[in-house]
Amino acid sequence: MSHDNLPVKNPDLGHSVADPGIEEHIERFTDVNEGAGNRAYRAILLMLAAVPVLAIAFVVIYFAVPRNAYIDFGWLKASAMNVGLGVTAGLAVLLIGIAVIQWARVLMGDEESVEYRHSAASSEEDRKVAAQLFADGVEQSAVKRRPLILGALGGALGITLVPAVVLLADMGPHPTRRVREETIEKTLWANQVRLVNDENWIELRPEHLEVGQLVNAQPASLQELHGMEAHQEKAKAAIIVVRMDPNSITIPPSRADWQVSGILAYSKICTHVGCPISLWERQTHHLLCPCHQSTFDLGNSGVVVFGPAGRALPQLPISVDDEGYLIATSDFPVPVGPSYFERDSRNDFKDGDQ
Repeated sequence: MSHDNLPVKNPDLGHSVADPGIEEHIERFTDVNEGAGNRAYRAILLMLAAVPVLAIAFVVIYFAVPRNAYIDFGWLKASAMNVGLGVTAGLAVLLIGIAVIQWARVLMGDEESVEYRHSAASSEEDRKVAAQLFADGVEQSAVKRRPLILGALGGALGITLVPAVVLLADMGPHPTRRVREETIEKTLWANQVRLVNDENWIELRPEHLEVGQLVNAQPASLQELHGMEAHQEKAKAAIIVVRMDPNSITIPPSRADWQVSGILAYSKICTHVGCPISLWERQTHHLLCPCHQSTFDLGNSGVVVFGPAGRALPQLPISVDDEGYLIATSDFPVPVGPSYFERDSRNDFKDGDQ
């Protein structure tokens, strides 16, 4: 068996084969032909310049194209807005990618280099070499000779953030004060709205409740809503109605007309993170949240007596109408549910308030 073709170990390098070295460098066409290089340069600039136009078109389409407009492709009926947003955003990202790849292929330095492995600790000489390599890289990137390309790339990348910011509007309405007052800070409760049992929708009367009893309730007007709107309003308007001995509870003078013979109504939504509450301790008049054990004293205007909740349960002012049914006299005086940055807490009840 012949061994003439087996690799021969190089005693100097300690390898099985000799170092083949770097292949012969072949100049690119754009390196040897100045016109070709300039054409490639202009093409890259054109692609990057188109990105801001596409980004602006994206924003215009978002605000100008009706959401109920459709494009009929025959086999597919697609939203005109979604098609426009997809085309403009997709083309913008595609052009940036093609421009960067083309820049690297035809304009950046094409010289082969070898980097030998070295220890993790860099000597002063190595740092100088690294700095020089960086300077050489900047030179090879052609940004000094063609400075517009770097600015065009930065502008193209920067402008693509605009559509992303605009899309944040789809997360919901902007939380201005007016929007908050009309949405999360407003419920179905209003003057003359009757309280109904949320299981059988029976309208509540004072004689329906015994001392110590708790009933989950909703506004009677909730039955007029359907679908998602009904679920949203139910989540905000849910209340608990309790009856306690008036002689065993504290009713501040400012809330003397918010109750009917010891019958009080509170929001069912915990002020900590919004869990529904109904763990009722009849003897202590305490209401416990099952999620994080926040405890509210319903015999003292719903103040927090234990747990992470930072605010008292909002109390709903109630009365009776001419027919003897329990009714609300207004909406909650403060927003229900967990706190948020923009919320005004000046009207929240605190222990000792009159």
